[in-house]
Amino acid sequence: MNELVCLDLPLGGAFVDRLRRAWDDGDAVFPLDQRLPAPARALLMEAVAPTMVHDGTDDVRIGGTPVEPGDAVVVATSGSSGSPKGVVLTHDAVSASARAVHTRLNVTPADTWLACLPPAHIGGLSVVLRSIVTGTPCISVDGFSPESYDSAAAHGATLVSLVATALQRVDPGRYRTIVLGGARPPADRPPNCVATYGMTETGSGIVYDGIPLDGVELEVRDGIIHVRGPMLMRGYRNAPSTIDANGWLRTGDIGSIGADGRVSVEGREGDLIITGGENVWPEAVEASLMSHAAITDCCVVGRPDPEWGQSVHAFIVSTEDMSLAEVREHCKLTLPSHAAPKHVHRVDAIPRTALGKPRRGDLANPAE
Repeated sequence: MNELVCLDLPLGGAFVDRLRRAWDDGDAVFPLDQRLPAPARALLMEAVAPTMVHDGTDDVRIGGTPVEPGDAVVVATSGSSGSPKGVVLTHDAVSASARAVHTRLNVTPADTWLACLPPAHIGGLSVVLRSIVTGTPCISVDGFSPESYDSAAAHGATLVSLVATALQRVDPGRYRTIVLGGARPPADRPPNCVATYGMTETGSGIVYDGIPLDGVELEVRDGIIHVRGPMLMRGYRNAPSTIDANGWLRTGDIGSIGADGRVSVEGREGDLIITGGENVWPEAVEASLMSHAAITDCCVVGRPDPEWGQSVHAFIVSTEDMSLAEVREHCKLTLPSHAAPKHVHRVDAIPRTALGKPRRGDLANPAE
């Protein structure tokens, strides 16, 4: 039987050792998010159905459902919208992703990865998987901090995957290349930072600075990005696959491909705000808001409006009180007036996933 081993432990040497042993035994692993509260943890365990749990000391058999031969990892989706699903990636898919990324980044034997993002999410786990597949050294730490970032650089780390919020807290020049995933990267990102596009179902990033990795095919159909390639998931543990009979995955992201082959991603199809018959992309409004010196973070969503259909709501973290009129006037410097927020909410923090994506659903549909 091919086991699915739930790794119920933080990122570090024990995590990597147990992952390697599972692969040597022909088993797959499922990294469990260590920060989940008990109810969410129980629901996810029920949905993914691992056959055993490893807590850093013992393997405990819990029943569950075996994986298929060739399966390598099961990764929960980020949960930025809807219920999390268990994405199954095979050894072939993991290898294809690792080798395509290393080819694009020109990784050599002189390089070392720092793995510091949560391994329960593909952005963090993929760093560890690349290291194992390619034999590239990797320094694994239990969570990002400026101190661990600097320490790893001092011990030879040259490559790291970060989210945009972490980038603001470090000296980017300490690494040869920084891979940015999750939320949209800052407009003024340093030249050694590579912006990626991908999802759990694609085995991590498949587009680097707008250019697809080798072996990745992209098409835009009815405005939606579709992708095909050897690094795609085999399917889901707990839901029907979204890959069609010809191997194409409908991403649910709206975008376009330019004449030069570069991919532009506008956002998730469900995030588009239609106000007064006009289309407003939250990311464009957020970029405008972030150009204001007093705004340190923000999130834009649409909420039902009896007059406009939807109205634009901006949630901002700011260093000073800002009136609605001030926010609107600032946005209208770069955007049409219909895109300017009609409501502004000052908050202490923006709810985000572990990979830095804003949880728009939490703000668009607040609990009563």
